[in-house]
Amino acid sequence: MDTVYDWLTLAIFAGLIVLFLQRSSADEPKDKIYHYAPAAVGCALANYLGNSGQDLLAMLVIGGIAAYVWYVLKPHENLEA
Repeated sequence: MDTVYDWLTLAIFAGLIVLFLQRSSADEPKDKIYHYAPAAVGCALANYLGNSGQDLLAMLVIGGIAAYVWYVLKPHENLEA
């Protein structure tokens, strides 16, 4: 845990875990575990790229993870107004 990429990807992955656990405890879960795989693999890839000194690519992958989570996993659907 030496770089900012280690901490950032760990935080994103922890958020994925919380989202999955929250949704899987519902009466009728609609998400499958494989829906989270692209984001989890993206975290590993971003961490690898960042630790290898490829900062721009790592940031692009992190942006892709954020877009995937927002548009595919839709964590904002569980928010109640």
